[in-house]
Amino acid sequence: MKKLFKFLIPPQEWLIPGLILTGALVGLTLYALIESKAVSYLSDDPKTCANCHVMTPQYATWKNSSHREWASCNDCHVPQDNVIRTYAFKAQDGFNHASAFLLRNEPEVIRMKEAGIEVVQENCIRCHENQVTDVRLDGLIEDHKKNRTDRKCWECHQEVPHGKANSLSTTKYYGKIPMEHQNTLPDWLKKYTNTNNDKK
Repeated sequence: MKKLFKFLIPPQEWLIPGLILTGALVGLTLYALIESKAVSYLSDDPKTCANCHVMTPQYATWKNSSHREWASCNDCHVPQDNVIRTYAFKAQDGFNHASAFLLRNEPEVIRMKEAGIEVVQENCIRCHENQVTDVRLDGLIEDHKKNRTDRKCWECHQEVPHGKANSLSTTKYYGKIPMEHQNTLPDWLKKYTNTNNDKK
């Protein structure tokens, strides 16, 4: 253990630059975590999904759907069978979303990846199991057994809960997301920019 500790401590001439570099990395990491509201992603609050302005159409369409009374974003888009799978999926999905947003390669129309499709299908069935397995529907709906086992739920229920148009440019504007979820300028910089604007 002592050998490892000695290996990690830089030579005397590199001590100050090493401390400065370590401090800068820690500071930038903390800044990124605070600015991205990273802790909020551990919650189930749907407003968290709107931290990134790219998800505004999805948030707005969910907020104006019947699902808002019964399900949050996580209830549909995150596995619900165990805590480990839930947070592992959230971490992977969050990394993918953050990478796309930081690299500015988010698509105009956001579509689920294969893993997300499987999770949403599982959760549709988890919540609507009684309707999916209702034998009486076999006589009322043509090919009900085939349709409920060979297809995804949204192949029939296309507008649930996000509507049929989900691109950034075609979703109806339902009003602003609360300011706390839009503001990305840190308070210290906001004070500085307001001071400069007042001097003009």
